[in-house]
Amino acid sequence: MTFAPFLDIRSVTAGYGDVTILRDMSLSVVSGSVTALLGRNGAGKTTLMKTIAGLLRVRGGRIDLNSRDITRLRSNRRVEEGLVLVPEGRLIFPHMTVEDNLRIGAFTRHARERSGETLDRVYQLFPRLKERRTQYGSTLSGGEQQMLAIGRGLMAHPRLLLLDEPTLGLAPVIVELIFKTIVQLRELGVTILIAEQNVRKTLAIADTGYVLESGHTVLSGTASDLLAHPELNAAYFGIGKPGVELALEYAAASRTD
Repeated sequence: MTFAPFLDIRSVTAGYGDVTILRDMSLSVVSGSVTALLGRNGAGKTTLMKTIAGLLRVRGGRIDLNSRDITRLRSNRRVEEGLVLVPEGRLIFPHMTVEDNLRIGAFTRHARERSGETLDRVYQLFPRLKERRTQYGSTLSGGEQQMLAIGRGLMAHPRLLLLDEPTLGLAPVIVELIFKTIVQLRELGVTILIAEQNVRKTLAIADTGYVLESGHTVLSGTASDLLAHPELNAAYFGIGKPGVELALEYAAASRTD
């Protein structure tokens, strides 16, 4: 199956203050796919997500969305273009009801026009949110808060959904639900870039993936190829040499070929 390009990141450099995190970072996300963004803590995954969403300034390089240069576009304009981030840590509004949390996600004109239909779809994906729609966000469990964060992102009617560590700290049954929901969203036509520590489960549902180390890509390929890759197995599953060492060796060898 051939997908059309949707997000194209070319030689991007970004960071915080005087600290550079992303260094000459490049990747692409194709339309209708799930793309996995993998790497240890501190590898640059969250920084990349924030940079794509427009929350961090690009110091060098270019970001294209659907063949349009959005490198200097403000974050709210990127949401209007269909690029929506569900951040790490959920960041729901604890003193607002579940339904108010959801409705606040539909702040663009296009999303407001379809908010009723989208709300129904969110409740279909997450029936527990419908059961708790009049409760305050602070009364929800961690798993329910993550459902709410994803639901709020969906209310913006995204074409590209960025999910930053969506299963972090959640019970296994909720982790399964989140991954099942991601598959359903892809079937509904939403393009997804997911940053995750749960490598096996992420690659099991992804089409392609990228492995980050120190702010740049050290491995990339189809999900099935990455699952079988000795460097990735060493890094995350304890098979063979230390993963960072192998990945850097692989990257160095690739540069000299």
